[in-house]
Parts: sequence; C-alpha cells; structure tokens
Amino acid sequence: MLRHAHAEREPARVVVIGAKGFVGGAVCRKFRAAEVEHRGLGRGEVDLQAPEAAEALAAHLRPEDAIVVAAARAPCKNTAMLSENMAMLKAIVDALGRVPVSHVVHVSSDAVYADEPVPLTENSPKAPGTLHGAMHLARDIALSSELKVPLAIVRPSAIYGAADPHDSYGPNRFRRLAAQGKDIVLFGEGEERRDHVLIDDVAELIFRILLRGSTGALNIATGAVHSFRSVAEMVLAAAARDVAITGTPRSGPMPHSGYRPFDPAACRAAFPDFSYISLPDGIRRVQRDTEGAGG
Repeated sequence: MLRHAHAEREPARVVVIGAKGFVGGAVCRKFRAAEVEHRGLGRGEVDLQAPEAAEALAAHLRPEDAIVVAAARAPCKNTAMLSENMAMLKAIVDALGRVPVSHVVHVSSDAVYADEPVPLTENSPKAPGTLHGAMHLARDIALSSELKVPLAIVRPSAIYGAADPHDSYGPNRFRRLAAQGKDIVLFGEGEERRDHVLIDDVAELIFRILLRGSTGALNIATGAVHSFRSVAEMVLAAAARDVAITGTPRSGPMPHSGYRPFDPAACRAAFPDFSYISLPDGIRRVQRDTEGAGG
C-alpha cells in the first residue's frame, strides 16, 4: 500500500509536530542518531489549540520540509477530546495550506479498523467502534482530502517502550508494576491476544518512509499475537522479579473479541530488509534501557 517516490535520500529538513509525545520523541531521537536535520515542535513552540495556531505553525515551516504529524490528545475518550483533536488538525491543515511542504507522514492508529476474525491489512474495513478510532479516521480522511502534498499514513498497533506516557495495559504497565514489586493484575485471565510493536520499530519505519518520500498507508504491526498473560510472563522473565500474576473477573466484554491479528505483508513488500523486533527481545531491550537510565 506504500508507493516510494525515489531511492533513499535524506529530506532537506524534517519537522516533527508533537515532538514531546511518545512517538514524536522517538522519531526525533532517530533523526538525531542518524544526524538528519530536524526540528521538533511541542506545545511550548506551538499551541495547536490556540486561535493563532495555524499562523504560528506556518512560521516554523519551509516549503522543502518533510513533516511528521504526531500531535494528538490520546487516547480520545469523549466528545470534548474529539473536538480538541479535530481543532488541532485544522490548525495543521491550515498551516500546510499556507506553506505547502514536500511530504507529510501522519501517525494514525490501528483503531480505525473494524474487528475481523482474520488478520487485518491496509485494505480491511475502516469502521471504528470507539471515539479514539473515529478521531483517527476523521483525521486521516481530512488530511487525505484537504492536503495537496504527498501523504503517508501509518497505523501502529499497540506500542510499547520505556517512555510510554499512558501506563497502557500490557508491556508498559506490567513492567512498571514489576519494578515496584507489585503483582501484575490481568483483565480476566489475560487471554486476549494482541500485536505489540516496539516504539523503536515505529520510529525506524517512519524514518524509512521519509527517506523514500513514500505515500499511501502502512500498518505498523509485527504479525505475531500474544496473550496478555504471556506478555506478563515475558516481563517477569526480563525483570527477574518474583511477583504474582493474578486474574480478575471481567466487568464487560473482551475487547476486540479477544483477537486482533495483522498481516504484515505490505510492510515486507515496502521494506524487504526490515525485520520487526520480537516481543520477547523488545521487552528485554526496554528492561535494559530502563535499568541503564536508572529508572
């Protein structure tokens, strides 16, 4: 589903909108390590909810820039947050109307897809069942219909990494509980199976898309699913912690009917030399990074 515009070459400059966030921060670290010229913009530089946001953002842009849009209030839990996210996107669209840049990569979400009993692909039906998914789909459609510049949309599955700000259920929360010597508490018996992707892989693929000027859509998912109980066991093995893993009665239906697989064929076709980091290896890497950082 991705179409490459050219052979690998560095953009003149990359501007990351949402540079203080989980994904935006990882992308900036990747560019810094690769010594690619980039500019990170957070709320301190541009408040995307301010009345003058479009004008303020446009002042930071150059026509030769490539842009990563990684700014969102997520997860989107209510209509107020939905409205805020669309207002932020409107400011971005208006700014890009003033300064038509060379390339845009939008960080969306796998939440745009309906649940299916078979592995999801970029062509799977987009019928979100949550406000979070509806928000991302609306932003995808707005960018696709209103921008007049080359656009790539990436849709990561559940992302994990040391800098996750949401304490999201799964590797991120389990690692923090284990570090505190607390039991890992599962929803039900942790039998749901999900695809988890390391933040480093998300940043790497966005980097490659920028190098190739790629357009279209790409799911960022490993193709492997693991139960949350097995994830908890991997976390404990990496952390060498002796805490309990306990189940709890469910208070509602199992999310995604307990199964959310992806087919990574489009990623393999777009980047044949790229390999995802397996979940056990990724969890061990996060543990090493966290211990090395002293936290």
